[in-house]
Amino acid sequence: MNGELIPAGSDLDGARAWCHVIYGLHALAVVIGVTGAATVAGAFVFGVPSLIAVVLNYIKRSEVQGSWLESHYRWQIRTFWFTVLWLLVYGLLIITIIGIPIAWLLIVILGLWVGYRVIRGWLALSGRRAIDIP
Repeated sequence: MNGELIPAGSDLDGARAWCHVIYGLHALAVVIGVTGAATVAGAFVFGVPSLIAVVLNYIKRSEVQGSWLESHYRWQIRTFWFTVLWLLVYGLLIITIIGIPIAWLLIVILGLWVGYRVIRGWLALSGRRAIDIP
């Protein structure tokens, strides 16, 4: 999974299409976070589109084991769970009065990170490339 191009017409086209759908659901959650009252990270973790996306990830990932698409499914799942983890940490910071401004700044940075991961992954998928970095 070194970022090499994958030939067109692969028998993984159905799984690739599902991967596009999942990136689309994650992107929708990011847009909802940007345009709504929630934060990007909050909408990404607690929004219906991302919850559907992560369930689809777990359902469909067995179909792509050993292929270049496996890196995308892993990328999407890890993005979701790392966002959950960091939101929990930031939630603990918010409990303390001193940690509130720091936590809010970190939540904004986390939202930018989520957006970056969705965009980077989707662009790599569109170019039929595996994701190199976990």
